[in-house]
Amino acid sequence: MTALGQLSRDLEALVARAAPSVVGVEQRRGHGSGFVLAPDGYLLTNAHVARQVGPLQVRLSGSEPLPAERVGLDARTDLAVLRISASGLAPLPLAERKPLAPGALVVAIGNPLGFERSISLGVVSALYRTLAAPDGGALDGLLQTDAAVNPGNSGGPLLSMEGEVVGVTTAMLPWAHGMAFAIPARTAGWVAAVLIRDGEVRRPYLGIAARGEDLAPAAAAALGRSRGVRVLRVEAGTPADAGGVRAGDLLATANGDDVATLDDLQRVLVLTPAPELRLEVVRDGARQGLALHPAPAPRAAA
Repeated sequence: MTALGQLSRDLEALVARAAPSVVGVEQRRGHGSGFVLAPDGYLLTNAHVARQVGPLQVRLSGSEPLPAERVGLDARTDLAVLRISASGLAPLPLAERKPLAPGALVVAIGNPLGFERSISLGVVSALYRTLAAPDGGALDGLLQTDAAVNPGNSGGPLLSMEGEVVGVTTAMLPWAHGMAFAIPARTAGWVAAVLIRDGEVRRPYLGIAARGEDLAPAAAAALGRSRGVRVLRVEAGTPADAGGVRAGDLLATANGDDVATLDDLQRVLVLTPAPELRLEVVRDGARQGLALHPAPAPRAAA
């Protein structure tokens, strides 16, 4: 068998395993996609798919639509968890720890324009992309892919060739061709866990503006990696200001965990809430330890 023939067989097998776990999400103003997160009816999709006013329905493979409950939404990452009355579902595993690289083959499955469980093949075009969000914020650390994505794909899985979810499809640029974006599985994993537990993601407040960036050789050597989080601004009178954080600092670790992306910092803040946050920063080429006392996260308005 030729290499192309074997690739075709492998793709057919992957789709046969994964497609039954992809669902359609229907609401008053349109439709989107999602996938099974846990056997007892938990599903993952986009917040912009699930937040519309009115009832939601979910269509499983070969079944009538089922009513869906909104378990929780997080607009900052455009993720939402739904639940349906079902059991014995086949979840798709999240590839939370396996690193990705540009050029890796990926498969998108979803319901573009209402065509259920459509398949498209592409590659990871780039990592760590940032897009403006509709609410004025930004979606950070996104995967870029050239797999064909259209309205209705939102919330569907982007799969590796091993059948693991590497991303949750979130956006495409309508004026561009071959440019679509997905929330990384690493982000989706911790956000979904918090939504199931608490119904919302409450982020303690530090008072900084920061961005992830590719580092110059000197900064990369000081940090020991090629990417980091740079502090752009520190608001006066905030926990970051009181703790000694300064504009230009490069975040190295938070509570002992490496901080290579903004998501790394957010995950530490949310999953390990404590009175004190221990930061290690690189300033003027030297490492420095800081102790911050984050402010409690404000509750979302009802």
